[in-house]
Amino acid sequence: MALDHQILCIKRTTRTDPHERIQTIGGLNPNGNRWRLTLDDAIAGIEDGRWRFWTVGGGESAWVKIAKHNGNKYLKTEADKVHPDNLLALPDCP
Repeated sequence: MALDHQILCIKRTTRTDPHERIQTIGGLNPNGNRWRLTLDDAIAGIEDGRWRFWTVGGGESAWVKIAKHNGNKYLKTEADKVHPDNLLALPDCP
């Protein structure tokens, strides 16, 4: 069964294309320690059923899903009326 984790921050790349902007995601474990995953590790964890991710934007929570653009996988939230995508609106990870 997949473990649910809230994404609280991201690390951005220098690219301007929104489909290539996220390098890592991060959040807090139940014990308060920070966690971070590369984009590739997060995608692999979703695909193999280890993790599910969610985030909050505009006061609403949204699940994170894998999408494809020009053959490259990236993460985005389900449609929820928040623009830009909830993930891209998150602060930078410390």
